Amino acid sequence: MSYTGKVTEGGPADVRELSRLMITKMVVGDFGNNTYLLRCRRTDEQVLVDAAAEPERILSLVGRGGLAKVVTTHQHGDHWGALADVVEATGATTYAGAHDAEGIPVPTDVLVEDGDTITVGDCTLTAIHLVGHTPGSIALLYDDPDGTPHLFTGDCLFPGGVGNTFGSKENFDSLLHDVTTKLFDRLPDETWFYPGHGDDSVLGAERPKIPEWRERGW
Repeated sequence: MSYTGKVTEGGPADVRELSRLMITKMVVGDFGNNTYLLRCRRTDEQVLVDAAAEPERILSLVGRGGLAKVVTTHQHGDHWGALADVVEATGATTYAGAHDAEGIPVPTDVLVEDGDTITVGDCTLTAIHLVGHTPGSIALLYDDPDGTPHLFTGDCLFPGGVGNTFGSKENFDSLLHDVTTKLFDRLPDETWFYPGHGDDSVLGAERPKIPEWRERGW
């Protein structure tokens, strides 16, 4: 079956097979968080994006292949609830945005700045710093050399709008600016993005809605 990105709480993971990278999406925890396991198809190295909750299920997903790295997209607790247990079990190196690391109670081994790269075996993720949902949120871009780009957006971009900015006009303006200039203005319509909660989408489906988001202010 082809990948849809539609996963449910307690349900099976969905797997996308790219030419060089495997992407496995699973929902964990009480807040419907998406966790993503990335595996390089040549080296079998695995990297997890957001050890959000339910460490036993995440470790079952990781399996015997081991886990090299865990990237936390931002400092909110629903995105790192399983981090300590996953790191203790696997010895994985931790990564997080430099401006959010202090808000994550598990020590961050590598502080990530805008434009930094994180390898998954022979594959490369590029960090994109997006300010507004939190000060140090990062998205992760896999620019597939054999296909379309793939983007892990944390809680900064969802189908239907940018992430929650908690009533702050300043934070909303900042996040919408960063999402517009760093994502929509740089990446093509066919870019598939994977958010921190809920279903996936492509940038082309969301691009026409940006004026509506700006007008409504959330």
